[in-house]
Amino acid sequence: MQLLRTILIIILVYYAVRLFFRYVVPILARYFIRKTVENQQNERQKRHREGDMHIRYKPDKKDIPDDLGEFVDYEEIKDPDPEKKEKKKDNT
Repeated sequence: MQLLRTILIIILVYYAVRLFFRYVVPILARYFIRKTVENQQNERQKRHREGDMHIRYKPDKKDIPDDLGEFVDYEEIKDPDPEKKEKKKDNT
């Protein structure tokens, strides 16, 4: 009798958890998402009132800090005759 009771409790807990995740979790998720969106919209409205002009300025990134080191400009060296390498490969 004790085994039957334990199995029944396990089945009831399984279905309770299943129903919880099927019905309650989506409702909670919608609630938290809605609250987050409302908070973001309120923050945006506080920062930007209608009729105000806001200019975003991005400073030039040409200023290189001294701790990065020295920039060395280089040129790519091309092989004068690439066919010689191919001939050497064919001979070996």
